[in-house]
Amino acid sequence: MSILERIQAEIDGHAVVLFMKGTPRFPMCGFSARTVQALHDAGARGYRTINVLEEPEIRANLPRFSNWPTFPQLFIHGELIGGCDITLELHESGELARMVAEVLQA
Repeated sequence: MSILERIQAEIDGHAVVLFMKGTPRFPMCGFSARTVQALHDAGARGYRTINVLEEPEIRANLPRFSNWPTFPQLFIHGELIGGCDITLELHESGELARMVAEVLQA
């Protein structure tokens, strides 16, 4: 399986996928930490995370795959939602909680 196929399989195989630096318990950058907090506050539990610092091939190829240059990258139902700023905007508007509730059991 190529790295692009693996990325697609992760996105297809999970309702919510967050490609981030670090882990939810130990985020390795402020943007990843804020995104995880927004997801938590929106009621997201049990979503898939991938630590791009431990997956150099994903880190190198995901920006080309998604046409989004930075991390973190949040996907919901196979669709790129965006990075930290967009996730925070969605959270502040209440939209993130609605999106999460539709796809995850809290």
